[in-house]
Amino acid sequence: MIHSVDADIDSHRIAARISQAIHEHRLAPGTKLSEEEVAGTFDVSRTIVRAALQRLAHDRLVELKRNRGAYVAQPTVREAREVFEARALLEPRTARSAAERAGPADIALLRRHIDEEHAAMHDDDAGRALYLSGLFHIEIARIADQATIAAFISQLIARSSLIIALYWERRRALCESHSHHALLAAFEQKDGARAEELMTSHLVDLLASLDLRRPPAGARSLKEALALSTGRLR
Repeated sequence: MIHSVDADIDSHRIAARISQAIHEHRLAPGTKLSEEEVAGTFDVSRTIVRAALQRLAHDRLVELKRNRGAYVAQPTVREAREVFEARALLEPRTARSAAERAGPADIALLRRHIDEEHAAMHDDDAGRALYLSGLFHIEIARIADQATIAAFISQLIARSSLIIALYWERRRALCESHSHHALLAAFEQKDGARAEELMTSHLVDLLASLDLRRPPAGARSLKEALALSTGRLR
């Protein structure tokens, strides 16, 4: 039983590390996730890796292809539009609710997210900045205290990260935008209507930063992408 629990913990940890590598764009859409290579990278059994990949497939970050293995998912142009349409339906109202509920601790947490995001951009780490940007949106859903909607938003943001990895045209758009600062100001003022308006325009701008005419980019080396996650899990 203890061994089973340890294996479950390890599969969770591996799934979390691969997920972060995907969100930080160290693993490109379409990258093959070889069970043998992942197992060697983390020094675990292929059974544990298989369980981790199943978790990621459930979150739609990974596609499991019969007789071919696991690959980082590649959202289509149609799905890209649908994901941002869904976010535009959910997140503005959630931002309104969050602005009306946010307390000092919530404001401080959002400000830290923005500071870390800008630090990542200063270090020219756009993937890390985008990962932090996604967490900023997830925190807003948490502050709104809408658990079901927050779960949907988390899934949509995970898909958004893959979509941006494939189709993002304006690589400097993130640091050019002051949308998160403006949202934070609306939260500090408990101005729900302003927060809703800002979130709507922010999502429109994100969609506009995508070049949906381009074909998907090529995959990056798995070994290179997981270089920051090597070694034992414990």
